[in-house]
Amino acid sequence: MSQFTIQDGVLHAEGVSLSAIAERFGTPTYVYSKAALLENFNAYHDACQGRDALVCYAMKANSNLAVLDLLARQGAGFDIVSGGELLRVIAAGGDPGKTIFSGVGKTVEEMQLALEKGILCFNVESIPELHRLNEVAGKLGMRAPVSLRVNPNVDAKTHPYIATGLKANKFGVAFDDALDTYRSAAALPNLDVVGIDCHIGSQLLDDAPLLEALDKLIELIDTLHGEGIHIHHLDMGGGIGVDYGVAGDKPAVPVGDYLTRVFARVDAWRAEKHEGRPIKVIFEPGRSIVADTGVLLTKIEYLKPGVEKNFCIVDAAMNDLMRPALYEAWMDVQQVTARAGEAVTYDVVGPVCESGDWLARERALTAQPGDLLAIMTAGAYGMTMASNYNTRGRAAEIIVDGEEAHLVRRRETPAELFALETVLK
Repeated sequence: MSQFTIQDGVLHAEGVSLSAIAERFGTPTYVYSKAALLENFNAYHDACQGRDALVCYAMKANSNLAVLDLLARQGAGFDIVSGGELLRVIAAGGDPGKTIFSGVGKTVEEMQLALEKGILCFNVESIPELHRLNEVAGKLGMRAPVSLRVNPNVDAKTHPYIATGLKANKFGVAFDDALDTYRSAAALPNLDVVGIDCHIGSQLLDDAPLLEALDKLIELIDTLHGEGIHIHHLDMGGGIGVDYGVAGDKPAVPVGDYLTRVFARVDAWRAEKHEGRPIKVIFEPGRSIVADTGVLLTKIEYLKPGVEKNFCIVDAAMNDLMRPALYEAWMDVQQVTARAGEAVTYDVVGPVCESGDWLARERALTAQPGDLLAIMTAGAYGMTMASNYNTRGRAAEIIVDGEEAHLVRRRETPAELFALETVLK
């Protein structure tokens, strides 16, 4: 996390100390680095220079309007999974015409909205969805652009909750059924078959499974071409992992290296079989763009010694950061200000009334009550998965730009949490 450094003994985001942010905005608070965000996006953008390619940010990772606005200004497209996310893209100044609509459960209303706003493409995941989309487009007098999300049955070798490319997963059309499904799509009067898509999972440190999936998609494109079904874009999805600081993990594959290998395979295939017929390559990165741009800043409330464990109780909780409780994710923890003394091993836990409310286990700290901790690499799947469990307001969000800290989402108040509720008369 190159934009989070120790300066004069205090952890900073770019040029602003996290202690100053806590004093000004309180805790828990998500803090993001603008420079890190742009650096990560440009790793994709620069690798695509001179190519017919589009980077569609998977906004489920972090959908703050300020984040979306910054990426839209850099030319990003977007990968969405709901009508609400499409409205966020539009509110942030993004282009629906550069937006891919993924997800297994699109409603009629979401399909109508996307068609009316001029969505680039629907990633369709089942035959029933094809028929529903055909009907919706017909009623609007439109033709819906579609690609099929093909499930290539490739093992992404990642946590089972974030693996999406095996036969047992709910996502996509099985590879063995893909040809017949494409035939069905091509026969429907209100659909335009324009692409092919896959997404095999998240937090991949090795790109070998992604390249294996690419080979299977290329094989299917050749088969479709032979049947007169011409594919205009190839969507590789996302999945490239990041370094969470887990001991023993190998470094994540560099984005530029992965994209170079993808383009090399596409070029070799086109030279052999399809020279002169263009195909756009689309990527849908999320975590690798935003994860290491952010930290969750939290304050220690109590240190509670125990017989078997010592607990460091902080004001952030599982409702603020769900990843550890959901799939035992390992998040690095740093003290904002170093303190001398003998380290004690603690489980870092929150105040929520659940035994699963923990942020980090067995961490050596020299901290005291009132000290600040930073949960590192928390920019992805932090705020977007946050909830109001225990009637806890969601955290504030800050973007640091050089020497300036900007509030881009204020903290929720208790009154706002029940403002939509009413009692019986």
